[in-house]
Order: sequence, then structure tokens, then C-alpha cells
Amino acid sequence: MASFVKWLVDPRRNFLAALHKKTLDKRLRKYGLRLDDLYDPKEDLDIQEALNRLPREIVDARNQRLKRAMDLSMKHEYLPDELQVMQTPFRSYLQDMFALVKREREEREALGALPLYQRTIP
Repeated sequence: MASFVKWLVDPRRNFLAALHKKTLDKRLRKYGLRLDDLYDPKEDLDIQEALNRLPREIVDARNQRLKRAMDLSMKHEYLPDELQVMQTPFRSYLQDMFALVKREREEREALGALPLYQRTIP
């Protein structure tokens, strides 16, 4: 079953996954977003902790991309074509820190220690 799921989501092996990735790439480029920008820190406290650990410049750039995307969406416009070409929607800036935070949380749970932050979502 696990091998089937890996095949299903691998764009190099599955045509539909490749088509989905291409469509997602186009949509993110239209607004100048990256895939990691779509994570909501209010939904997952591990994401919030990972964002808190990132350098300020990276978080500011993320917030600027989100503001620009909301502005373009409200105006029913897209980025100009020359700026869309420069976008890198699948360049990750959050995944490494998120994986580290997740591993730390799982390790603390395995050891029976108290969590670093309260795990309730308002």
C-alpha cells in the first residue's frame, strides 16, 4: 500500500501527479507565492514554532508575498509575465525547520516530557 501511495504522488512516475504539480506551479506563479506560504500557522502549532525559529528576513519576505497575493486577488489581477517567470514556487524555506520542530515534539512525547508550547488550537 505504501509503495502505491508513493507512486501516486510522485510526479516523475505518475502522469496525474505531474499534471497536478504543473497546474499548482502555474497558479502559485500567478500570485508570486511559494508552496510553503500556504501553510497556516494558526492551524498547526508546529508551523507556528518553525516560523518563529526562522530568520526575520525570511518571515518578512513570506509576509510580503502573502500581502502581494491578497492585493492581486482583490484587484482580480495577476503578476506581470516577466515577474511570473522569476518566481520559484517549489523552493522550500520552511520544510527543514518544520521537520526539526516535528522531530523535537515527537521526541519529547516519546520521553514523556511536557510540550514546549501548548498544543491547543483556539
